[in-house]
Amino acid sequence: MKFANIGALHLLWPVMGVVVFYYLAGKKRRKRMEDFADKGLLSELASSLDSGRQRLKFYIILTALIFAVFSLTRPQWGFHWQEIKRKGLDIVIAIDTSKSMLAEDVKPNRLERSKLAVQDFVKNLKGDRTGLIAFSGNAFLQCPLTVDYKGFLLSVNALSTNTIPKGGTSISGAIKEAMRSFEGGLKKYKVLILITDGEDHKGNPEKIAEQAKKEGVKIFSIGIGTGEGELIPVTDEEGNRMYLKDRQGNVVKSRLDETTLQKIALATGGSYVKASSTEFGLELIYKEKLSKMEKRELKSKMAKQYEERFQLFLLAAVLLLITELFISERRKE
Repeated sequence: MKFANIGALHLLWPVMGVVVFYYLAGKKRRKRMEDFADKGLLSELASSLDSGRQRLKFYIILTALIFAVFSLTRPQWGFHWQEIKRKGLDIVIAIDTSKSMLAEDVKPNRLERSKLAVQDFVKNLKGDRTGLIAFSGNAFLQCPLTVDYKGFLLSVNALSTNTIPKGGTSISGAIKEAMRSFEGGLKKYKVLILITDGEDHKGNPEKIAEQAKKEGVKIFSIGIGTGEGELIPVTDEEGNRMYLKDRQGNVVKSRLDETTLQKIALATGGSYVKASSTEFGLELIYKEKLSKMEKRELKSKMAKQYEERFQLFLLAAVLLLITELFISERRKE
């Protein structure tokens, strides 16, 4: 026997409360009756009531409550084999890990906020395979497509601005790496989610996006940052906080390039969302777009389906309550 909802056993505590209440109420009732009349008269007045039947009615109600709680735990025994078919998309998430993602115009910073949003996003996935790409000056497949969401999240948590040694930002490289990570076959079911501030320093991402469209890849881009820009805090070798500077010694300001990200998404039939403090955009993309996309059937497997037996205990509880209604508290003449 196994229980699908063992947590329902906590409801036994209120049942125990009923027992305590019954005991205290009975004790208080007897005391009031004793105050009202002496014992001899009291026994004569209560001669028509059968205390044994009263207790029996209570025990029946108590047993019915216990059976009802037990039915809520969903006891199961016996099983049959059932083929489980899984459907889903192939979703690759590419996260910008360049130093510009350290900007704090989104708290705690762009990169950490992105990682937190991806962790929440994974909770929506049901059978979809997901992979992870880190990119800055070039791109690297951190986690191949998998349904092992725990392993995927370990890769996400490990991301930092040191993940890719080469500086700069190459959105083109991220798209190319995503195209390589998708398996061949049908030219659909493929999704790339780009999370970046959009500042591309290399290549032609719009041209690469056209190639991705031919491969059946839909790109959804999320822009993180502000158009006004933000300074990029870094730490020197001595642990002192400072701001990133270019080769001429000028302080670098990172700005969100929404135009590029919009063009990339639209070129593949995807969409663009700007991340805000209240709505990052991943949840919106999943609910409005991904959940409505056609999903392919992935590998099916045989799984044990245990038989639900809660009905037996629920029926017993109902029958006991009906029986209690027909038991009189009065003595038979």
